Amino acid sequence: MTGKFPFRSTILLTLIGILAVAVPLLLMKAGLIDAYTARIISMGGVNAIMAMSVNMIVGITGQLSLGQAGFLAIGAFACIFFNFDLGLPLPLAALCAVLLTTAVGFLIGFPVLKLSGDYLAIVTLGFGEIIRVVFINLKSLTGGPNGRQFTTVMKLNGELAFAVVTATLVITLALLQNFLRSTYGRAIMACREDEIAANSSGIDIFRYKMLGFVIAAFIAGIGGSLYAMVVGLVQPNAAQFLRSIDFLIYVVLGGMGSMTGSILSAYVLTYLQEFLRFLQDYRLLIYPFILIFIMLFRPQGLLGMKELSFLRLFDRVVGKFPLRKRAGGRS
Repeated sequence: MTGKFPFRSTILLTLIGILAVAVPLLLMKAGLIDAYTARIISMGGVNAIMAMSVNMIVGITGQLSLGQAGFLAIGAFACIFFNFDLGLPLPLAALCAVLLTTAVGFLIGFPVLKLSGDYLAIVTLGFGEIIRVVFINLKSLTGGPNGRQFTTVMKLNGELAFAVVTATLVITLALLQNFLRSTYGRAIMACREDEIAANSSGIDIFRYKMLGFVIAAFIAGIGGSLYAMVVGLVQPNAAQFLRSIDFLIYVVLGGMGSMTGSILSAYVLTYLQEFLRFLQDYRLLIYPFILIFIMLFRPQGLLGMKELSFLRLFDRVVGKFPLRKRAGGRS
């Protein structure tokens, strides 16, 4: 019985991942989803990946980081550099960009994670601004304030961009969820809950904080590479403070510690921002009102610490609970 359950879960999640990519593609082919909507969905996927990155630090590791947009900018510009300047194929260029972003996160994590609380937030905020200023002045590599265009993406249609983003999101979520259920993931969450108790149990606090920070940088590198592919024009302002705040809002709204909640809120807020574009700059007032409403009536976020389980949802829809039935039959 215990051997069949993971297999059944894997099959179900694989089918859901295939449907998440195939169904919107069929709707695009049929003309029910236009290119503009497909672009919004793709950007929602990129924002969802960045929300997972922030949630890995804020919700899972328990540290407040306000410079995650800096990692996005590093991944985006690095992807362009490896693809155009070095002539690497696009998949290999994206992989190198992700590894470079992870290495930068590793180097920054050593001094940064010696701090905690507000001090950590201030230092990571400064890191993001440093990255932005450096990219503005590296005109030969980044194009200066005007940014750099990723012309390879212009040859890709909206359907391919959506398929790549959605497939990457599903794979990243599956791998991250498995990691969080592992011994390493439990140790990171133990550090979040009580550092003293975790340390007394033999858990190396700094090591596991560092691991969570590096994984978050890795995910942000993925988001940065996809951002360059979807947007096609990367500017140093991608590393600005407000972008990091947007990603943090996705996490707070979805629930700190809930990856599926962050993904859901990222898609909703991305579409909501475009839907309210007729309000011009007044649409920016929607975010504060949403946050105030959430903090008053649902301070833990939409899902809190819970995760959406497709397996439990499937069992409820079908009406089958094999574990309970067998347990009841034995009794």
